[in-house]
Amino acid sequence: MIKKIISGGQTGADQAALDAAIRLGIPHGGSIPKGRINEDGRLPDKYQLKEMSTSSYPRRTEQNVIDSDGTLIVSRGKLTGGSAYTKEMAVKRNKPCHHSDLNKTNLFQEGDFIADWVNLNRIKTLNVAGPSASKDPLIYQDVINLLEIVIRVK
Repeated sequence: MIKKIISGGQTGADQAALDAAIRLGIPHGGSIPKGRINEDGRLPDKYQLKEMSTSSYPRRTEQNVIDSDGTLIVSRGKLTGGSAYTKEMAVKRNKPCHHSDLNKTNLFQEGDFIADWVNLNRIKTLNVAGPSASKDPLIYQDVINLLEIVIRVK
């Protein structure tokens, strides 16, 4: 059911979602702050994100929630920082939101659950968020693996 995957282009979970979409042949996109900035500097042009007129990360986060049918946040443990703000924006905008806490489940069970959640909520454009690579160096590969399970389960 997922027709597009979007994110804010940050290192870690965001870029993993974009790379998973590219690998799986699913259109990708999202909004990114002015200058295509992330913690590594500038997001490469291979990622088809729309540059915003502001350098505000919170504004970018809210825009991606608005532009999606639902948001998946992948992390280990309690949501903090931008991930917590993402959930707050999903609640504010009355959009489906699911937090996958990888400390509490395994990828295969979680992938099956997310596939069902996507179908139940009729999510065509999925916003994916989570920690940056500097906060969780392992999140990149976990998000790729998780999304591959979700897409193949559908």
